[in-house]
Amino acid sequence: VVLAALGAFAVSMFRVQQTTAAFDELGTRGYQAAQAGIEWGAWQVLIGPGTCAAATGSLPLPGSLSPFTVTVACASTVHTEAGNTVTIYQLTATACNQPAGGACPNPAPGPDYVERQVQGAVER
Repeated sequence: VVLAALGAFAVSMFRVQQTTAAFDELGTRGYQAAQAGIEWGAWQVLIGPGTCAAATGSLPLPGSLSPFTVTVACASTVHTEAGNTVTIYQLTATACNQPAGGACPNPAPGPDYVERQVQGAVER
């Protein structure tokens, strides 16, 4: 009886470790997807059209990031520094694996929901 209880405990601990490792990997992928959203937004400001572009919906992410949807929000403020006009773009990228209406975050996610948010600023 003691050996059976010990075996059941070992099996349940193994399942918990497997689930934890899977969620850890999903969290890392979610972070990388959100970081890709920040890089896309910075490219829009610095190299692309030079505007505060916002993308709600899915950015085309390759490979293991493809299950994630990234929503990028952008806000800009204009400042004068030493007589020069400077625009600061505040970027926020939210990545999730269960979007609601094609965008993140999801207010009513399922049990395997993963969400990561990254913020960045770009000066132009």
